[in-house]
Amino acid sequence: MKTFETERLIMKLADLDDADFFLELYNTPSFIQYIGDRNLRTKEDAENYILNRFLPQFQKLGFGNYVVILKEDNTKIGAVGIFEREGLDVLDIGFSFLEKYEGKGYAYESANRLKEVAAIDFGVKKLSAITTKDNFSSQKLIEKLGLKFQKIITIPNDDAELMYYEN
Repeated sequence: MKTFETERLIMKLADLDDADFFLELYNTPSFIQYIGDRNLRTKEDAENYILNRFLPQFQKLGFGNYVVILKEDNTKIGAVGIFEREGLDVLDIGFSFLEKYEGKGYAYESANRLKEVAAIDFGVKKLSAITTKDNFSSQKLIEKLGLKFQKIITIPNDDAELMYYEN
């Protein structure tokens, strides 16, 4: 499952060629506000993040973080993934997009397709999602994906109270 598509999008497994893109995405104000500062300041930081965080999970599980690309012009617009997260017993679906591509249905289109592929190809039937209490657009999207709010949680090494959803 290195790549898959929707009508408007291509999702490809994140690799070192995406370092510049992740450096940009992970430093947007909304990413830092709602997801957190991953301390990526250079292309080398982004490459190390991909090597140490994304690729080991792909090797272990067969899936992970995907770059979302517009079919019409091959522009990288966001990322969607299913992750093992410390402190969560259920695999976590997550998404982030460059601000100019938010509100156009790309996050739902890509996350819903990833959810389908994970279920069919890997038997992943149960997913979770976490978001901050003030990230209303993510809450709406998570619910549209069929996950339901369960409880407020914290995850290791993070004091923020997060809304935890499961399907």
